[in-house]
Parts: sequence; structure tokens; C-alpha cells
Amino acid sequence: MSSAWLLPEYIADVLPSEARRIEELRRQWLDLARTYGFELVMPPLLEHLESLLSGTGRELDLKTFKLVDQLSGRTLGLRADTTPQVARIDAHLLNRQGVTRLCYCGPVLHTKPQGPHATREPLQFGAEIFGHAGLEADLEIQELALGGLQAAGAQALTIDLGDARIVRAVLAGLPLPAEALTGLVSALTTKDRSLVKELSAACPPGTRDALLALLDLYGGAEVLDEAARVLPDRPALKAALADLRWISGHVAQAYPDVSLGFDLSDMSGYAYYSGVRFAVYAQGAANALARGGRYDEVGAIFGRNRPAVGFSLDLKNLVAAAAVPPARAAITAPWGEAAGLRAAVRELRARGETVLCILPGHEHEAQEFDCDRELVEVNGQWLLRSR
Repeated sequence: MSSAWLLPEYIADVLPSEARRIEELRRQWLDLARTYGFELVMPPLLEHLESLLSGTGRELDLKTFKLVDQLSGRTLGLRADTTPQVARIDAHLLNRQGVTRLCYCGPVLHTKPQGPHATREPLQFGAEIFGHAGLEADLEIQELALGGLQAAGAQALTIDLGDARIVRAVLAGLPLPAEALTGLVSALTTKDRSLVKELSAACPPGTRDALLALLDLYGGAEVLDEAARVLPDRPALKAALADLRWISGHVAQAYPDVSLGFDLSDMSGYAYYSGVRFAVYAQGAANALARGGRYDEVGAIFGRNRPAVGFSLDLKNLVAAAAVPPARAAITAPWGEAAGLRAAVRELRARGETVLCILPGHEHEAQEFDCDRELVEVNGQWLLRSR
């Protein structure tokens, strides 16, 4: 076989039954977001690189494919995340003063896969709320994420909560160079105790003890009480713990069947999040299905440093964890030129039915549909009959 027909690594075709399910999930999420008042936007797949990477840090830069625009000579990027584009739309195109709710769904491209079985072309759905600094917006985003995942049939959901302000409060005032700070944050996220010890060796004893204590602050609601006991008594840290208590209480009330967990040392997206962050896991899924949180600085580079909170997920990743629906019911019909037959087929399709006309010579081929009825001629009339 010629290698010309092979796709690049971690890029794959999506075949009929899976493609149909992904499309159904896309419509489901967009319809659900609309019931919350989210407006749909469609940012372009590529932009000038400086706009696409504004305020997102080095991590997104490394994920982004780059090319030269043949018209302008400027460097363009193929988006690796849609959130910066939506922040640009909020800041420059809509420029509203009040609350703006925006959602989107489209492909993004990554230079490298997120994991061994991940695609480099996720189909990203996301929702963002701009203009409200209160926890009410954080709660709305989390309820949308959990409600959508439940509607998709994801089983045994767990929401994992944290807050970027906790680690920042512990590290406040330390004269660490950017590279050392990045390494320390990464070690905390991966819970590499020996590396945290090594990188915090020059820190004051109280800070070093707090960093090591963070590594054990994961689990149930008791984590918040333990954090208040062992971490420094600083206003930002106390505010973060109070916010986590408020959020988790409301989530538990709205979704009593969703498990709640906390991980106070997880700083995934350290340069991105400014407050409460969350990840949602499901039974049978190796990685988080959805991630989000508060990122109030996302619009600063566009001249509108206003509150922002949101989440995103990959529908291609979700389809593997979502419930498998039964095959769609369909009707088989013979192919023919008779006006009555063709009119009957058109009428059924206008009513929303799926009608598979069996082309000559293909009477025994299978499809992804459950053909439970057939169109048959009885005394000159075309009628439906169970198969």
C-alpha cells in the first residue's frame, strides 16, 4: 500500500456511526447552552499569531501550528484553543458593558497529542461568561458542564475542584526566577515530592512546609478544613477556601449523584487560571472530560480586563465515554420510477423519517440504521409494514 494514503500520526478519519454520534452530541451541547442564554460564535480556524497567543503563555505557543500568510507575509497560527478568540470577540467586536454569554464548537489543532490515545484534531465545545466577577457565574458554568455530560450519558461523574489563588498565596513574595517557579508549579501538579523538596530548598521554612503540605491536600470535603489548619493564614488563601466551600455546597445540592473532590496542589494551566478551576471525570475515561475555571486576565491583552469564566471539552474524547444510543430507526424502500412510490418516500422524509432506498444490486448490504419497517405496495397503495 502506498504511504501517500496514510494520514499523519494522531490524525484519523471519523467513520459513519461515530461521526453521527459526535454530530448528535454537538447539537445536544449547543441546544443545552442556548437554554442557559449562551450565544453561538464561530471564530476563524487561523489568525495572526500574536492575536491567537495573546496572554496564553508558552504552553499554548508550543501546541500551535504556524505558517506564513502568502498575502501579507505575516505569521499565522492554526488555533490550538478557542478561548482567546472568544475573548477577542467579546472585547473588540461585541464590546458590551454587561454580562455576555458565548459558546462555540469547532476543530482545533495541536502540534502534539495530549496523550497516547489522543487526537491532534479535537472538536472543541466551550462556553464562556464575560462580565461577572461573582461565584454565580462560576456555578453556572459548572452546572452547564455537569448537565451536558449527564445528558450525554457519561456515567459516575466526579468533579475535581481547586483554586489557582491557593498556590499563588503560598508562593507570594518569594524572589524566585520564572523558570524555577514554573518547575515548582509543575512538580506540585504532578505531586513529585522529591522535586518539590529540591526546588523549595531555598525557601523560608514556613513556605517550604506549606508547599509539602499541599501535596497531601487532595480528597473529600475534609481537605478544606485541613488546608485552613496547615496553610498560611493569608487573606487570598482564606478567600479561595471560602469560595470552594460555597461552590461545592451548591454543586452537591444541584447534582447529589456527582462525586466531589478537591486537589489544592493541581496547578494545570497555572498561567491561565486566576481563581476556582475544575475538571470533570467519568467512569471509563482515563482523562478529564471537561476542564474549566475562572481566567479574569484573558481579555487584558485586548484592552478589556474584565471577569471571565468558562470551560471546554473535546467531543471526540467524550463520545468514547458517552452512552451508546440505539441505532436510529429507519425504513427501507425499493428503488423505482413509479410516481406513487417516489411521492411516498418524499412524504416520509418530510415527516423526519429516514428512508433508505435500496439501489439495484445492493439488496443485502447493511447500514448503521435499524431498518425496522419497509415500504411495500398493497393494492396500488404504498404502505408501511414492520419487518
